Amino acid sequence: MYDTSRRRWLKFCLATAGISFIPKLPLAMTQTNVQRQRVIPSSGEEIPVMGLGTARTFNVGRSENALAPLMQVMQLFIERGGTMVDSSPMYGQAERVVGDLVSSLDIADQIFFATKVWTRGKQEGMEQMENSFKLMATNHIDLMQVHNLVDTRTQLKSIRDLVERKKVRYIGITHHTPGAFDELESWIKKEKLDYVQFPYSIVNRQAETRLLPVAEEYGVATIAHRNFERGRLFGKVLGKKVPEWAKEFDCETWGNFFLKYIIAHPHITNVIPATKKSKHLIDNMNAGLGRLPDPEQRKKMVAYVERL
Repeated sequence: MYDTSRRRWLKFCLATAGISFIPKLPLAMTQTNVQRQRVIPSSGEEIPVMGLGTARTFNVGRSENALAPLMQVMQLFIERGGTMVDSSPMYGQAERVVGDLVSSLDIADQIFFATKVWTRGKQEGMEQMENSFKLMATNHIDLMQVHNLVDTRTQLKSIRDLVERKKVRYIGITHHTPGAFDELESWIKKEKLDYVQFPYSIVNRQAETRLLPVAEEYGVATIAHRNFERGRLFGKVLGKKVPEWAKEFDCETWGNFFLKYIIAHPHITNVIPATKKSKHLIDNMNAGLGRLPDPEQRKKMVAYVERL
């Protein structure tokens, strides 16, 4: 499925940028670096809570300069125990970039592939999903989601056909605005779904009272996106120090502060912050390690951010 000449070319140009290549990377790290796991309710499968988003950051060209930083990000993501990589046809070249990097690092068997269908009509949907397999250079996709609830009924039926053919394992739905939470809830209640994806951050907490209780009741796993509000949260805390009491839950950076707030909620299965910088990837992955804030500490975190 993957063009070997394309792979050799990518290895060559990235090697010249000083990227070391690894054959197969172990998921299990030292005891202190084991990523926090969550259970997918519909199957009982455990999955690392920290995932990797690709919106905007992976929509790049094929030049050495564009791909080299993302190769480092992908390599570090796997080395530090991540598995879920979430993409979409909506994200420009992101699916193709995922396929390039995963193939060149030879880590397909360590990736939980998650992507989406984002079109109308049965034929168009099937063609788009088949193209995702090609672009991501994989024979299977772990999670296929209906993106932003576009033609949901039609696309869910097609995804179920792929599940029957054992090309897809899990079925999900997504939306990027809280205004669609009522519709997401309706689909959760009337369809057997494995995952629901939605926006959730320390300043956008509507999911806590509207979606997360329903997902728990119906045994649906959850993916929280827009964890940093597209970077706006860092602007809010620019020049300010993380409070000293955050060390009580092993937090010394604002990135950890914002992510630990989210994953401390017991019904969050995955978070998928996106980045193209290695230092940010490492910081994100560290949020999946160590202690998490308890309910009272989470309230304190919200109050602190609201006062800024």
